[in-house]
This record gives sequence, C-alpha cells and structure tokens, in this order.
Amino acid sequence: MQRGSDRLSRFVNDKGMKKHREGLPIKAYVLFIIALLLTMLLCVCAGSVPIALKNTLTAIGYSVIGREVPAGISKNIILNVRLPRVINVSLVGASLALCGAAMQGLIRNPLADGSTLGVSSGAALGAVIALAFGFYIPGTTYGGVMLLAMVCAFISLILILSLAYALDHSLSTNSIILIGVIFSMFASSIINLIISFTSDHVKSIAFWMMGSLSGTNYSHARVLATALALCGGIILFHANELNAFAVGEDNARHIGVNVKRVKLVILIAVSVLIGVCVSVSGSIGFVGLVMPHMSRMITGPNHKRLLPASMFSGAIFLLFADLIARTLLSPIELQIGIVTSLVGAVAFIIIFYRSRRKA
Repeated sequence: MQRGSDRLSRFVNDKGMKKHREGLPIKAYVLFIIALLLTMLLCVCAGSVPIALKNTLTAIGYSVIGREVPAGISKNIILNVRLPRVINVSLVGASLALCGAAMQGLIRNPLADGSTLGVSSGAALGAVIALAFGFYIPGTTYGGVMLLAMVCAFISLILILSLAYALDHSLSTNSIILIGVIFSMFASSIINLIISFTSDHVKSIAFWMMGSLSGTNYSHARVLATALALCGGIILFHANELNAFAVGEDNARHIGVNVKRVKLVILIAVSVLIGVCVSVSGSIGFVGLVMPHMSRMITGPNHKRLLPASMFSGAIFLLFADLIARTLLSPIELQIGIVTSLVGAVAFIIIFYRSRRKA
C-alpha cells in the first residue's frame, strides 16, 4: 500500500502537474475568504429594505458577544431573515460546486456534475412526495422533506450502483452515467405523475423544483455545514486519486489506486451531500457544472487546488445569484434556480466555445 501511495505521489508530480504540485497557497485562501465574507456582507445589507453596513456589522457583532442589539437597528431582518439565508446559500453553493468538480474529475467528462449520478432526481422525488402527501416530522417545518429527500437520494444511489454493477462488474464510468440518465428520466416522470394527481400542491412543488432558499434558518445551516464537513472532507482527502483518474482508470489502477473503492467512496460522499442540498434548497442547476470550469481556468487541473477553489467560487456565485433573485424585480422574488440556469447556460456556452477554440 505504501508503494502504491508513493507511485501515486510521483505520478501527480510527473504527469502534467509540475506547475501545480501543491494545494492552494495561504495567500489564495486569504483572498478567497475575504471575497466570500465581503459578498456575504453585501447580500445581508442589500434587499427590498436596504440596511447600512455599519448597522449590519453592529447587529452581528453584538449578537456574537451576547450583548443586546441597540434600538433602531433592524435586528430581526439582519439576524433572523437575511443572515441565515446568506449562510445557507453559501453552504449550498460550495457543496454543489465541490460535487461538480469531483464528478468531472472522477468521470473525466466536462459535462458532468452531481446530477449526472441521478441522485439529484432521486432526492427531488423524495422531497416532492413529502410535499405532495404532507409527510412531516412533529416539531419541525421541513424535517419531513429533508428526511425523505436524503433517504430517497441514498436509495437512488444504491439502486444505480446495483444496476451498474449488474451491467458491468467493474462499475465503469459509462455504465454509471447510462444508468444515472435513465434513472433521472424515470424519476422525472414519477414527479410529473405525482403533480398531476395533487393539484392542491402544484404551486408549492413547482416553486420548490425551481430552487429557493427563502425561509431557511440556522438549523438548516447546521445540517448543511455538517454534511459539507464530513462529505466534503472525504472528497478533498481523495484529491490525489482524482488527479490519477484524469488520465484513465487503467493508469490509476497501475500506479496503485484502488479504483473501485475510491469510486464508491466519492460517489457516496457526492450523493449524500447532494441529497442534503436538494432537501434544503430544491433543484438548483448549473452551479456544479459551470463553477469548476471557471475555477480550473485559474488553478489548473490539480484537484488539490481545484476542489477548494470550486467551493469558494460556487459559494460566491450562488450568493450573487440569490441577491439578483431577491432584488431584480423587488418586491417580487424570483426563484434562485431560474437565475442560475440563465446565467449558467450563457457562461457554459462561452466556456465551451473558448475551450473548443483553444483545442
């Protein structure tokens, strides 16, 4: 095992990674953190009711140290409405972009993201079932939706991997993509069938399917942060293995990577993280597809740099998308999925065109 690990390290250093051998430098992390915090502050201050930056910092600072927020500051708007929403948006954006970068490296397909597995569709199906039939957990508002979405995401993963294994015992990438696409079509048809029989819930289901983080709170943030810490940590830990996958599974196997185990671990981590995100935010597209491409232009192909950069860029991108959704047609609020789809589609066309010209 040690020899395999040494061979993997030498491979990462030799095969086209000479310019990007190490992870992100401390300076890059500092710049990313500053950009993220400034964007979060902007999103807390801006809205249908603009709030001064000084008042926002005062309310947050006093709340952190346990002091009473001075009168005249919109404490409820800052601390109970906008701040939890901003935190949840940044966590979802970071999670989706990280999953997209991992899937593109694992599958070696630039069109891959977390939804390629079909797990997003499975999670959406579970959430729609909970919304349509009133499944809830006593004492919670969205506990039933979250639980059923995560359960269905996990069941979807087991089903997809089982079918892929029955089709091809090596769990090849092509088999997983094929089964994932078929399962997504199946789940979408079931969702449409449920909508056609539950006309009373069509509006709420349709709004949820377009993605929204309105009404999210600190309990949602704790769930998202825990999932990102656990599943994201697993993905980041396998950055070198993802670098090896970049030149093919056979080569990765030759230098000592346990291809089947690594693939299963990453797929499970991605599926759980996507299931949690979909249960909280609904279906939000293009974040996991576009942001890894944009990050790759800055950091290069080394996943030790690409994965953290994708997390930060995904969080910042979704924060701006949510800000546009809240303010563009104020007081009417757009669904965040509409904004990400419009912006992401244009951005992806530009990225794809530039990459083809460069090739």
